Amino acid sequence: MRKFSLLLVLLALLVAAVAPVNAQDEPQSIAAIAAGNPDFATLVAAAQAAGLVEALDQTGPYTVFAPTNDAFAAAIAALGTTPEELLGNTDLLTQVLLYHVVPGTFMAEDVAGALAMSAEMEMDGFSIATANGQAATISTDGTNIFIDGATIVSTDIVASNGVIHVIDAVILPELATEEPGAEATEEPTMEEPTGSIPEVAAAAGTFSTLLAAAQAAGLVDALTNGGPYTVFAPSDEAFAATLTELGLTAEAVLADTELLTAILTYHVVSFPFYSEDVVGLNGAYIGTLLPGYALAITVDENGNVFVNDAQVVAVDIAATNGVIHVIDSVLIPDLSEDM
Repeated sequence: MRKFSLLLVLLALLVAAVAPVNAQDEPQSIAAIAAGNPDFATLVAAAQAAGLVEALDQTGPYTVFAPTNDAFAAAIAALGTTPEELLGNTDLLTQVLLYHVVPGTFMAEDVAGALAMSAEMEMDGFSIATANGQAATISTDGTNIFIDGATIVSTDIVASNGVIHVIDAVILPELATEEPGAEATEEPTMEEPTGSIPEVAAAAGTFSTLLAAAQAAGLVDALTNGGPYTVFAPSDEAFAATLTELGLTAEAVLADTELLTAILTYHVVSFPFYSEDVVGLNGAYIGTLLPGYALAITVDENGNVFVNDAQVVAVDIAATNGVIHVIDSVLIPDLSEDM
């Protein structure tokens, strides 16, 4: 508990250091905040070169671990390259930048809470999925908090579409490279999407309860026009089984829109993760649209994929604004501390 208390004190000080002068102002987007801060000039130039500025202006939500200019300068020197060479290599740049973006909103207290839980389970931190499809590791030495070895030096810069935490180093993913002489492998073929996520779900005919819930919670418009998203979609059968297990009726759940919204947003990720990506995230967490909440991904010895305790039974159902994976039970977030 003492370690947890020290973390909270540290995070409180960091939050105070970056608190906005006028709390009444509406927050800007992540891209706009970065563009307005000279300490992120290299980050902004890199995002522009990689064509990612528009993505960081969209709905999200995202958690961005933002390296400073000094962090980029150190990385460029360590890699033995130049800023011009780095900005010219858009494939590399995209891989690296997306590794700094985590789907979902994770405030400092969420990170501290997750680290405390990891410590209770005698784990050295935890892994969180990034937008490049790989997982980064968040850890602590009891005083500082790190992501892949980079120190988080400021936290909770709130944006309209997420939050920024400042880090003192550029973090590098495993970079995809082609072996000399190796033949390029074909990408798996997927059917051309015929509509948005709600439209594809309606056409499938097995998600009527999910769609009724989204309608009751007022989420259909967001799932139609927002994204791209990953939706872990319980079938009608899964909803029926979960309601029976909990001793609830569909009418009772549909009437509680606050609870319904929390449950549904817990099934949605603000970035498209296809089955190949999900399998590669074995042992990691994926952030959801429910702020501060993530889903645990595990793959068993037979290759079965689980999201928390729900098994993925069908994958890669393409929509114009994302992808649907079907699961065999409803995911219920632990809302005991929030509601």
